[in-house]
Amino acid sequence: MTLSALSWRRRALAALTVLAVTVSGLLLAAPAEAGNRVTPGNFTGYGFDQCNAPSQTAMDAWLTSSPYFAVGIYIAGKSRYCKEQPNLTPEWVSTQLRSGWRLLPITVGRQASCTTVDRYRTNRISADPTGGYKKAREQGKAEATVTVKAAQGLGISPKSTLWYDIEHFDIGIRRCRLSALAFLSSWTDRLHELDYVSGVYSSGSSGIAMLDAADRDFPDRWTMPDRLWIADWNGRDDVSSSYVRPTAWMPHARVHQYRGDHYEKHGGVSIQIDSNFLDVGRGSTVRRKPRTCGVQMDFPRYGFLRLGSEWPQVSALQCLLRQKRLYDAPITGTFDRVTQQAVRDYQRSRSLEVTGKVARNTWTSLLSEGTKPVLKYGSAGNPVRRVQRALNAALGSGLAVTGVFEAETTAALREYQGRRNLYRTGVVAGGTWAQLVAGRL
Repeated sequence: MTLSALSWRRRALAALTVLAVTVSGLLLAAPAEAGNRVTPGNFTGYGFDQCNAPSQTAMDAWLTSSPYFAVGIYIAGKSRYCKEQPNLTPEWVSTQLRSGWRLLPITVGRQASCTTVDRYRTNRISADPTGGYKKAREQGKAEATVTVKAAQGLGISPKSTLWYDIEHFDIGIRRCRLSALAFLSSWTDRLHELDYVSGVYSSGSSGIAMLDAADRDFPDRWTMPDRLWIADWNGRDDVSSSYVRPTAWMPHARVHQYRGDHYEKHGGVSIQIDSNFLDVGRGSTVRRKPRTCGVQMDFPRYGFLRLGSEWPQVSALQCLLRQKRLYDAPITGTFDRVTQQAVRDYQRSRSLEVTGKVARNTWTSLLSEGTKPVLKYGSAGNPVRRVQRALNAALGSGLAVTGVFEAETTAALREYQGRRNLYRTGVVAGGTWAQLVAGRL
């Protein structure tokens, strides 16, 4: 290659590099942690938010002992009360995402022009109506730009939802209301340009009611946020609120802050939080069931099996033993001596009483074996199916084996944990997995 050709290639590569990181005139840093999953993704379940991002010790304790699986973090905005955020680093973000936490990144920047909060008075949205509230729109665009830069610096991936926190204000003041709508409309437009999803947090009676009315009455005038975070402390852990139409931002585009400032203690760690319920993305959904030898595996209860038993559950037993490479004969539905020997081999390998018969303890062990992720309300997937089946075996719970961890599964799990003298957390973590796999009743 000639020197001139080499120089040309270098210049071309440099130009492409600049182009790749330049978005609408903004030079954006590459994500600090490449490969982080989109957050919050598809989820229906509980979350909390705290002024400061909690320490890693606190996050680990709450992961395995609290009902929460999502956490709000304050990443940007001059009006943030907790600006320092000593724990909030790219490493903190990637660690929580790997552990299964969903993150809700929040910006508290310019507030409504009519705000009555003293500390917001120097950082307000312009109420100048010139040019259709052009100044407010410019401010909304600027806040979105700054927020994306902060998100990328923390490794929060494109397609993630970024939330703008606009605190309570008087929506009856026309210029205040219209400038806020112009600001939030521009916030959403800019986030879309930068490949992020737009969310807005506000009190139900002000910002949320304003957005809902604007969406209803002027659907083509403003760009609406993709998702709403409704502060309505009605104590109901769902996504309903009297301040927004039942069908608006539904399904799967709402977060409801249903309880305000309070302390909770989980895993020995106390944190001052607000409590939220999320239903976002596609909600907590599960893929199709994995192949199970073409036989029924899901039963509300699992009965006692012995030599000579003929029952659909025998086929399920033979399938489970085949998956564990202890049974390679045909699936017959008849408990024969080959099946009996495979059961004995399983019991011996798991330190169960070697009887060659399948009672509740052997069922519980067989059905729960596999990977052992942390599971709680909102989890979805095959490990949840295994827990639901195991609880049906251990307790006769009659759970529908859906693969989605909901209230009924939580209640059955707490009953099981109580029987085993475990903390009744409603979370399947190390100790609970160990008891299930050991076939403890």
